[in-house]
Formats: sequence, C-alpha cells, structure tokens
Amino acid sequence: MSGTGSIAEVGTPSARSRALAVLRVRSRALAVGLLPAAVAVVLVSARTTGRLAGDPWPAVTLAVCAVAAFVLLVGGIFAAVVLRASPAMTPTVPLAESAAPDLYRLVRDLADRMDVPAPSAIALTPDCDSWLEDRTHAAHRRARGRTAISGGAAGAGGPESEPGAAPVLVIGSPFLWWMRVAELRAVLAPVVAGTGPSAHPDIADARGFVRGLDAAVDVGGRRFLGWIAAPARLLLRLCRVDAAEMERGVAAAASDRAQGVDYALRIVAQEQVGLAYAGWDRLLTRVALPAWRMGRWPAHLDAGVVSALTELSRRDRLADGFTSRLGERPACDLLDQPGAVDEAASLLAARLFHGGPAEAGPDWSPVDWAAYPEEVVDRKWRTEAARLLAALDALSAPSVPAASTVERVLTYLADADADALAGRLSGDLAREAVPAVAAGAAGRGADALPLFPLEAPRSGRDLLADHVVALVCCAAVDSAGGEPGLDWLDGPVLLVAGVRRADLAGPVLSLVEDRDPGPLRDWLAEVGVRPEKPVRLV
Repeated sequence: MSGTGSIAEVGTPSARSRALAVLRVRSRALAVGLLPAAVAVVLVSARTTGRLAGDPWPAVTLAVCAVAAFVLLVGGIFAAVVLRASPAMTPTVPLAESAAPDLYRLVRDLADRMDVPAPSAIALTPDCDSWLEDRTHAAHRRARGRTAISGGAAGAGGPESEPGAAPVLVIGSPFLWWMRVAELRAVLAPVVAGTGPSAHPDIADARGFVRGLDAAVDVGGRRFLGWIAAPARLLLRLCRVDAAEMERGVAAAASDRAQGVDYALRIVAQEQVGLAYAGWDRLLTRVALPAWRMGRWPAHLDAGVVSALTELSRRDRLADGFTSRLGERPACDLLDQPGAVDEAASLLAARLFHGGPAEAGPDWSPVDWAAYPEEVVDRKWRTEAARLLAALDALSAPSVPAASTVERVLTYLADADADALAGRLSGDLAREAVPAVAAGAAGRGADALPLFPLEAPRSGRDLLADHVVALVCCAAVDSAGGEPGLDWLDGPVLLVAGVRRADLAGPVLSLVEDRDPGPLRDWLAEVGVRPEKPVRLV
C-alpha cells in the first residue's frame, strides 16, 4: 500500500465533485437552520449598543429570539436523528477469518494488487450479488448478539466495524459453490477496488449524510417523530442526482482500478454470474418455496444450485459446456466448513424470501436433498389433496357420501361450476395463513414476514389446478407404482417406472378450464391409475 495519496486518487474528480455537491446541500441546510439565530444575535447586539432603541424593536427582538430558539431546538433534534439513526444493514451470514482463511487471503491479495484498503470483514448473502457495505455506524457496533461463523457457530447478523474501518465485503453465497476460484477472484476484483473511494474523506462523508437521511425517513414513521420524515425527504430530493452520479463515478473508478486484475477471465466469469441468477431463482421458487411452506427448509441450497445449474446447462444449449469447468477447484474450497456455511446461508434465505424463523425448531426443521421427495413432495401432495377434498365436502350436499377419490373430483368438475371450488380453496388457504402469520408476528417479530417475497398471489383456478394435480399424483403413488421425485429446476415431480411424467398439467387444465374430463381420464388409464380407489391422505 502506498498510503492515502493513492487511495484518494481512486476517488475520481467527477465522484469527488459530486460528493462535494452533496455536502453543499448539508451546509446549506445548516445555514438555513442557523439563520434565525444569526438574525437574533444581530438584533440583540444592536439593542445592547442602543442602535435599535424604541418601539417596535423590543417586541421584534423577542419574537426573533423565540423563533431562533425554536428553530435551533428542532434543527438540533433533526441533526441528532440523522446522526444517530441506524442505516439499514443487510441481513447476512458473517464469516470470521478463522472459518475462511483462504478466502480472506484471496481478498487481501486482490486489495494489495490494486493498492486499495482490504475490506474489514467478509459476510455472505443468499443471493447472486456482491457489494461493499459500510457498517461503522454506532448502532451497528451496538448490535451484538449475532456470532460470526467460526468453529461451527453461525449467525445471521453482520460483522462489526470500528469507526473509520474499511467496508465489509458481502459475497453472494451461490457464487462460492458454482464459481471456480479464479472466476470468483475475477468477479470480486472491481468490488474490492471500491474500498479505495470509500476511504476518501469527502465521499465517505457524503455517503454518511445520505445514509443518515435515508434512515431518518424510516424514523419518521415512529410515534411523535412523524415530522422528521418531511425535511429528510426534501434533503434527499435535493441531493439525489449528485449522490447517484457520485456512486456512478465511484463504480467507474473501481472498474478502472481493477482493469489489470484477471480482466480477460472476468468476461467469462460474468457469464457464470448470469447463469447463477437463472439457476438460483428456479431453485428458490420451484424447489425451496414448497418446502418452506410446509415448515421445512432445505439445508444445502448452495450445493443444490450446482445441481440446478448443471441441469440447466444440460437443457439449454446456450449454457452447454459450462459444466466442463466443474473439474477445477470450486470457490467453496476456500471455506474451512462449507457445510456449516451452506446451512447458515440456507436458513437466512428462508428468512429473507419466505419469512421463516431465524432458528430451527420443532415446526421449522431442515431437510436434506435425499429426503426431499418423501418428506416434502409426498407430504405436499397429500396435504393439498386433503384440502381439495375438504373443500369439496363443504360444497357438496349432505346426502352425497364423502369419498377421497379422483373419480369424485372428476365428476364434480365436469358437471358443476369450477369457480365455486376454486373460491372455496382460496378462502381456505387464506384462513390457514392467518394463524401462522399471527403466531409469527407474536413470536418472531419482523422475521414473520418475508423481506423479498418470491411469488405473487395466485388465482383461484391456478390453485385448483395445483390441488387436482396433487390428488392425481397421490393416486398414482398409491395405485400405479408412482413415486415422488425432485427436479432441480421444476421442483416436485411425479415419477412412474423411474421416468418423469411431465404431461399431467395439460389434461388437468382441460378439466379445470373447459370442464372436459376426457384427456385426464385417458391419462389415468395410460398410467394405470384407478380413479375409483380411495387416496391415502395425510
């Protein structure tokens, strides 16, 4: 390291000039707040020296002093809130150096080569992204009680940083499992290079001011502090353009600084970033979400993303050939206990994307991939089949005997209005969700709701189709030798004689949408399902 001179050079003139523009907004706001006090001082001085004798100056001086005192009080409170309000901190899995010495060594080597400060710590996020995050705020340092992964312990808070420390490097955990060591190094180079501009006093000061205003807007939602939000939003609007341009300048400067580090490999590595996004999204929405809804969380999502992306490479000719890299050293080898890290990241993913608890428990237990078909897929199908038949019971005449058969559903949907059953299912699902949300809100607070919901509400007919598929799959397992299975990209699937049956959705839609049971009856006959035989429910 050559010292602060080279670090300051990383903050390009463009970024620094924008930072100064942001700071000018702060200076002007301070000047506006001090203006009444300055006028009051002038009036009092003039009165004391006898230059403003007689009416109406005594009353004017008193009024101006009162206004100045009020403005100083309000401005002081506002400034204190901006300075003390805790900026949002992304929930992450902290990674102690003792748990990943090779990864820390790689990052420090990158920083040395680019002549920038090394990040103060490393944390993982269950997403396909990487960034630097400033955690030097006093509120962050007070947030103790979360332990970094070290010697098998895991937490979901964040590493603490002392004032003036470099930012924390947050790495997307799927990158560690899918990317090779050289690819990860190439992807992280421009991110790590951003520590240089972060050390520039003007840029750091401007960022702190903007973060404080952003946090003050949230504080404005609290009781008795609602008035805080309006001036905070006004100041944010005044400096928004300059702050955005400052960040663009910082990113450009970091990219330029990283040009000499694995630049050719970075192009290839960026292709892997795009592939990781696609596979990770499918794994979460198609595979993890069904398990989360049942109170189970896959404990090794990051290992699963390798299987999902390998399958995607096999199906998509544009991704063909990416699996040939898998013989090289994976980046997760830089961790001492990759299994413990994967489990912690998987639990955090469930919390962020579904709203699950922060810790495992009797109603929130992990599931291994080998047990997923039996413990998640089969249970999911039978739970949905039971819900479908219960809804049908509620709509049927009391004289109609209740039967847990596919034939009963076929007959009903062919002769009756499908919307009534779809509406009943939607209502039942909504009623089931209310106690769960209430219990979560009481016992887990903010963890009861997902920060990043994965799926929008579905229509009643879509839900009905899913439930009919579940009932048919249960019947196939019970009477036709079917088995629950897992597809890494599509989630729960039905296997018959070891072969996936992906042709069930069409016949079910014909029944639900067109009230035509013919295609589904043909499918049942082909597979060997007996629709009149009762289905085993949960």
